[in-house]
Amino acid sequence: MDKHQLQIEKANQEVNKLKEQVSSHEWNLQYHVMPQANWMNDPNGFSFFKGEYHLFYQHHPYDPKWGPMHWGHVKSKDLVRWEHLPIALAPSEDYDKDGCFSGSAIEKDGKLYLMYTGNVWIEGKLDEDLKQVQAIAVSEDGIHFEKIKENPVISEVPEGDINIFHFRDPKVWKHEGSYYCVLGSKTKSNTGQVLLYRSSNLIDWEFVSVIAKGEGNFGFMWECPDLFELEGKEVLVMSPQGVKPEGNDYHNLHQAGYVIGQLNYQTGIFQYGPYYTLDHGFDFYAPQTMVDDKGRRILIGWMDMWESDMPTQEFGYSGAMTIPRIVSLRDDRLYTLPVPELEDLREEETYYSDVLIEGETSLKGVHGDCLELKMKIDVKDATTFGLKVRQDAETKQETVLTLDKRDGLVILDRTKAGKGPGGVRKTTVSMDKTITLQIFIDKSSVEIFINEGEKVMSARVFPTKEAQGITFFADHSVEIKSLSKWSLKKAIK
Repeated sequence: MDKHQLQIEKANQEVNKLKEQVSSHEWNLQYHVMPQANWMNDPNGFSFFKGEYHLFYQHHPYDPKWGPMHWGHVKSKDLVRWEHLPIALAPSEDYDKDGCFSGSAIEKDGKLYLMYTGNVWIEGKLDEDLKQVQAIAVSEDGIHFEKIKENPVISEVPEGDINIFHFRDPKVWKHEGSYYCVLGSKTKSNTGQVLLYRSSNLIDWEFVSVIAKGEGNFGFMWECPDLFELEGKEVLVMSPQGVKPEGNDYHNLHQAGYVIGQLNYQTGIFQYGPYYTLDHGFDFYAPQTMVDDKGRRILIGWMDMWESDMPTQEFGYSGAMTIPRIVSLRDDRLYTLPVPELEDLREEETYYSDVLIEGETSLKGVHGDCLELKMKIDVKDATTFGLKVRQDAETKQETVLTLDKRDGLVILDRTKAGKGPGGVRKTTVSMDKTITLQIFIDKSSVEIFINEGEKVMSARVFPTKEAQGITFFADHSVEIKSLSKWSLKKAIK
């Protein structure tokens, strides 16, 4: 057994010690990917290989807090039922001894290639104490990976106004016979930017250009870039660190968003428009996309936030992924909706139509802590209306979604949601006569899709298991034209 496989074996043994304890905990998610034990952050290597979806993730298998990064691994035939696999990557070489940081995956010659950042801590100033390089690992079966002898395949930062220490998170794809990757970066004066590279074989890489750079309040580092084509345009997704709050925007520690434009692959010039946020809730970072065998562009993100209170840590686990979301382009904006395969988890439908709400009321059969709720609402005379979920009258716990017609605002309030950091997030939506909501509630999460994916708000919440109530409220009359509530089956063991 080589030293890489030895490190993987040790890490798997550590996870196995805790996985039964974690799986039975009351906040353990039922249909979201999360670690069997200990820490999870960024999605990595999201891909479709030999008829199955593969999702890797940043993983510290020895502690429920961030530490030396490994790559955890799950796979699925349907994006719903995920199977945990052995850890795919572990720190083992001189160039990645302190962490196998984020990256991506691509199929080549019937093999699955992982491209990732090797991290090494060195002595020096706080922001200059690391060496980051890009490396490759290859698998015949999509499960067992070998790091190639040519590593690192990108060992030095290119010349120019590019910080030499922060240089990570390669997202790789193929275009017209060549391979490309984007890398997260920043300037020497701490402005976030994205670098473009090109290769003929995934091993020999040439720097092409800085394709995007922040201006004004755009953060000090852009992590986890992802560039893809959608309906004839290029979309660049990135996760800026250090954007300062502006009005209702940018109130999380770090952001995740996108720009849309046109990339000239020969010159490396990317002409793009304004920046938009991808998820307006509390817990969404480092999203990554892939294209499946149906041609769908599917996105998944880390459903937590750096430096947030994570109450599950005391029980031996932390971190989760969002549900997978299909990405589409409408009027130069990205819309995201849950993959329809999730409908297979539905059971015990409760249905209502043409229900008038004024004041506060509950509906028989509409409650729970693992469910999907789909609603069409006629606003009528109301100026504020909404619903409270994960509600417990005795402890006064609740997570509140309020729609304010006067200001066109959707407000997500988790200040009384139980344990955890609390807070309020707001975003604007088009609020004409009818509003649609699709809400996914899991044991410690809420994901809200508004107006067929126009806006999304994701949040971790940590109420008691008794908090299963749902109530509806309005200051004046609103009509629920249709409401379906389904209990959702457990999908991941």
